[in-house]
Amino acid sequence: MNSESANPKRDITDRTFAFAVRIVKLCRELERKDSSSRILAGQVLRSGTSVGANIEEAQASQSPADFLSKCSIACKEARETHFWLKVLVEAGILPVEQVSSILDECNQIVAILTTIVKKVKQRPR
Repeated sequence: MNSESANPKRDITDRTFAFAVRIVKLCRELERKDSSSRILAGQVLRSGTSVGANIEEAQASQSPADFLSKCSIACKEARETHFWLKVLVEAGILPVEQVSSILDECNQIVAILTTIVKKVKQRPR
């Protein structure tokens, strides 16, 4: 195991960056479809890229409270992204096969961020 994979903060930073790139690529495809797909693409793009942006901000947080706030926002944005991805599938805009791996990654990111937030909240002040 290399040193980067042993560092959970680095892992979530890398994972949320890669997730954002996948979201951008998915939204490019959605932009080529009908108007409702383009509108949903904007929603997915904003929330999906916000996850990684907030994790990046958390890495430079000014206090434990600031770190907690940024991680909490990232978790909420990941949950929102999951919602929009499910809408795309259920509305028949994208086949589940095309979105299943990104949905899975989104679920894993939510789980990791939920754990981070819980652990930070349990720390003595």
